Amino acid sequence: MGEARDAAPLPPHTTIRILSDGSAGHEAQTLGITEALGLAPDLRRVAPRAFYAAFAPFAPPDPGDALAYAPPYPDIAIAAGRRTIPALRRLKRDSGGRTFTVYANRPANGTGAADLIVAPRHDRFSGDNVLSPLTPVNRITPERLSGARAAPDPRIAALPRPRVALIIGGDSRHGAYGAAHIAELEHIAALLLASGRGVIATSSRRTPVALRDALRRVLAAPGGFFWDREGENPYLSMLANADTIIVTGDSVNMVGEAVATAAPVYVVAAPGRRSKIDGYLAALTDAGAIRVWRGALEDWGRVPVNATPDIASAVAQAYLAFAAARRNS
Repeated sequence: MGEARDAAPLPPHTTIRILSDGSAGHEAQTLGITEALGLAPDLRRVAPRAFYAAFAPFAPPDPGDALAYAPPYPDIAIAAGRRTIPALRRLKRDSGGRTFTVYANRPANGTGAADLIVAPRHDRFSGDNVLSPLTPVNRITPERLSGARAAPDPRIAALPRPRVALIIGGDSRHGAYGAAHIAELEHIAALLLASGRGVIATSSRRTPVALRDALRRVLAAPGGFFWDREGENPYLSMLANADTIIVTGDSVNMVGEAVATAAPVYVVAAPGRRSKIDGYLAALTDAGAIRVWRGALEDWGRVPVNATPDIASAVAQAYLAFAAARRNS
C-alpha cells in the first residue's frame, strides 16, 4: 500500500445508514468505513425470514425489515453480507436514486448491487464501480492502538514481555480443525510460554471446543492468558500490546486486523483448501506484511498495512461526484 490518504471532506450533516445482517465481521467493515469518513452511523439490522434469506440477494427484501429501507433516506447507505442486499437495493429505489449505495465484499448479483462496491483483491471481482484493495476494511486505527497501549487491559499488562498474541479462528465450510491442527496450536502456545514470553490467546465463535480446551489448559500456566469469550473482550488490547502476532489463516478479517498493527505477523495454515484466502495470504507475503509460521520466531520488522483510509477516501470522492452529478442533472 502507498501512503494513506485522508478522506475528502464531506458536506456538513452528511448522513449515513449501515445495513447489517448481525455478522461481527460484516459490521466491522461497514463501521470501519463510516468511522474513517468521520460520520455517525445509523445502524439498522436485517433478519430476513427463511424464504427471503435463502434466496438473497435475488429475492425482494423481507417486509419485516422495512425499517432498514424506510425514510428519511440517508445520503449514503453501506451494507455487507448477501442478506442485506435486497434492503440496500430497495432503499436505493425508494429514495428515488438520491441515496448513494456502497456494498463491502463481492456481491453475488454483480456490479449492479450498489453504486460502489468494495471487493478486496482476493475476491477477483472487477468493474467500473469496483474498488479492489489489498486488505478488507477494519476498525483498527493508530489512534485506537495508541489508546489501548496507554491503558492496557490489566490481564495483559500483568504478563511478561515480550508478549505474543495468538488470534485463533475455527471451523468453516472449507475445513474443520482436527486433532493434528489442535496439537500444533497447543504446541505453539507451550513453546512460547517455555521461552519466557507472555502469551495471550483469544478464540472466536467458530473455535471448536477441543481447541479452546487445549489452549485454556496450556495457558493456565504463569505467563499465559486465554480469553474464552467471558468478561470484557481484550482483542484490541491484545493487538496493541503484542510484540508479535500469530494468527490462524482461516479468516481474511483477522489477518487484515493483525497486519494493521506494526507487530510482526505470522500465519498458521488452516485446514482445508481455501483458494481465495490462500491468494490473499500470498499477496500479503509478497508485500512483506506476513510470514508463514515455520516453528520459530524470527527477528524482522514491518510497517502497518491497512487499506481502510484509502477506501474511505475513494468512497468520499465517489459520493461527492455522485452528488454533483445529481445537482447538475
